[in-house]
Amino acid sequence: MNLPISTALFTPSWHAELELAYARFGDCTRPVMRRHLGPLRVQKHLYAEGPEVCQHIIVHPPGGIAGGDRLDISARVEQHAWAQITSPGAAKWYRAAGPAYQQLDLKVAAGATLEWLPQETIVYSAAQAELTTSIDLEGDARLFYWDVVALGRPASGERFDLGHFQSHLDIRRDGRLLWHERQRIVGGDGLLDSPIGLDGNPVFATLLVTGEIDAELLERCRSLDHEVRGDLTQLPGLLVARCLASEALLARAWLIDLWRLLRPALLGRDAQPPRIWNT
Repeated sequence: MNLPISTALFTPSWHAELELAYARFGDCTRPVMRRHLGPLRVQKHLYAEGPEVCQHIIVHPPGGIAGGDRLDISARVEQHAWAQITSPGAAKWYRAAGPAYQQLDLKVAAGATLEWLPQETIVYSAAQAELTTSIDLEGDARLFYWDVVALGRPASGERFDLGHFQSHLDIRRDGRLLWHERQRIVGGDGLLDSPIGLDGNPVFATLLVTGEIDAELLERCRSLDHEVRGDLTQLPGLLVARCLASEALLARAWLIDLWRLLRPALLGRDAQPPRIWNT
């Protein structure tokens, strides 16, 4: 007799891990740890700005994240090192019968700098995406962090009608909480169209950078001419920028222009966009 077998047995899932670490040697930042498990890699490290800034591009070869998948990424930047981490394209979370997960743990030592600048995250309708990010800063460590989330695929006529997107973000300095955020957006929820929610915009973006700027630079940032609804808030030791947009490219362009203005002021270097952003 042929007995029914659960389709779960034939539903593959990926558990991928990536562990990175960077250290300063003289005037050069070098990778000192690059461990991976499963389909998660970094390309060869680059020095587009000279030896002080080490740039890495994280690659997820399957090209998308499906139900049951789990990505665990950790990066540690040692004293006085400077790492810039980005991605070659959008991260895609596919529709699924069960949740998929991403855990991101970032640690930045005193005197070190981390720029976490991935390209957008696209969450398909009926995806179940659950992301957790923990960032620990020591002493005067510096952080430039952003994320862009696109719900559904409006260009294909797909609204985010099913599934959910959930994210947790904590930033601490010497154990003290600087930023604590929880988001949960359910497909088809009234929040998607509400004026106190996304107001019909399928894309939202957040930028968080340590430090403080003067009123003149804050006004220059607010005066950027972009097709987004965005604003900035200066908190003690942390600058926060958010926007809503109709397309991910519009949100990303806004973030990049903010980065061009803020990087020299807060990190002391002119902004040189990674070449991978143009491909």
